[in-house]
Amino acid sequence: MPSFRYQSLTATGESRSGMISAIDRADAVKSLHVRGETALAIEPAEGRKSKQPRNGQATGRSAAPKPKADQNGVATYNLDSLINRFSTSSFGANRHRSLGRAEMASFIRELATAIEAGLPLMQSLRTVRKQAHGKAMPQILDHLIDRVEAGDPLHKAAQTYGPPFDDMVLGMLRAADASGEMSTILHQLADLLERSVELRREVMGATIYPMIVAGFIAASAVVLVTVLVPNLIGPLTEGTGAMTLPWPTEVILWTAEMISAYWLYFMVALLLGFVGWRAWVNVPANRYRVDLFKLRIPVVGRLMRDVAVARFTRTLGTLTSAGLPILESLRITQNVLVNRALVEALDEVQDKVTSGKSLAEPLENSGLFPPLLVQVVSLGERSGRLESMLMHAATAFDRQVNASLKLFSRVLPPFLLIIMAGLGGFILAAILLPLLELQGMVG
Repeated sequence: MPSFRYQSLTATGESRSGMISAIDRADAVKSLHVRGETALAIEPAEGRKSKQPRNGQATGRSAAPKPKADQNGVATYNLDSLINRFSTSSFGANRHRSLGRAEMASFIRELATAIEAGLPLMQSLRTVRKQAHGKAMPQILDHLIDRVEAGDPLHKAAQTYGPPFDDMVLGMLRAADASGEMSTILHQLADLLERSVELRREVMGATIYPMIVAGFIAASAVVLVTVLVPNLIGPLTEGTGAMTLPWPTEVILWTAEMISAYWLYFMVALLLGFVGWRAWVNVPANRYRVDLFKLRIPVVGRLMRDVAVARFTRTLGTLTSAGLPILESLRITQNVLVNRALVEALDEVQDKVTSGKSLAEPLENSGLFPPLLVQVVSLGERSGRLESMLMHAATAFDRQVNASLKLFSRVLPPFLLIIMAGLGGFILAAILLPLLELQGMVG
């Protein structure tokens, strides 16, 4: 009977390793489960991974159809086998479905609850699989069950699937596998994902009304300039008695004529401008300048910084409290930031921390992070309670984000109304001034 090297965790969180005899890797996992241990890694004693085919598949991948020789000795393939292989390949419709952030948070929460209730990992995955709905969730759970049953730890099984398991999720799963406190860390991961979803919804909720108002302003301006004003004022400029129009009216009429005559060129110019802008922004140095400028815009820049800092603090606090090293936590946290200026600032922070400096000093030197975060990090490093201090700071920054969102939602609509009033007043003047002048000439 083959022998396997294994690493496992007992029910008390104690790490064990050794040799076990079993028919295959799945049988080794079951044997460890009977002993009350959760398998983390299982490899054949000769150092090569077992590749026992299961239901025509090897380690979760479709097995290649074997050719059969015809009477002339020419190898031929079974058509049904080829079709089945194509349907399960990377071109198949069911390959690698993904989940949204909210669905991922719900899945992690359900798995953490099942493990917290005392169920082993494999049984917890199967329990969650019974309740899975949609198309992506069952496929993901089938993959995880297949890999974990074959002896892979949970983070390795998730890594072989790919998206939606990003670096942050994989880092937390790896910490959960190694720490023996899987339910606790999975609950922390679910909290982090849920807060990320809530934050995105709050930002969208605060900006959607101003965006609707801005859209109505733009649509109204186009209708007034291209339809209403030319139809009302146009007849006054025709015939022998044409009058001299005030400059606001001339500006509106000239704009209407340009749009009517060259609208196609304007559309092409806008499209080319958009494509050129995207290409220019994709250059890292230009993206840095644009993102740094965004952070310096009044009100909007503060909101963007508060959102990014809140996400950074909560993610870093969650990762470090799960037991991940500070450098790995910084690298993973860097991936959740979308502002290039903040990303490059964290590059500097990682370099300084690698050279032996504290975390607070490079954060302060960057000038992009608020003083409160620097003070919290400094105090946490000196007291040895960095993880808990970061989590407290994350709660404080969440409140700051809510305050910034309220300020943004209150300031922007009046600003848009002022723009709309100015535009409406200009168009009204363009209509009334020639009519008043015409009335004076008649009177």
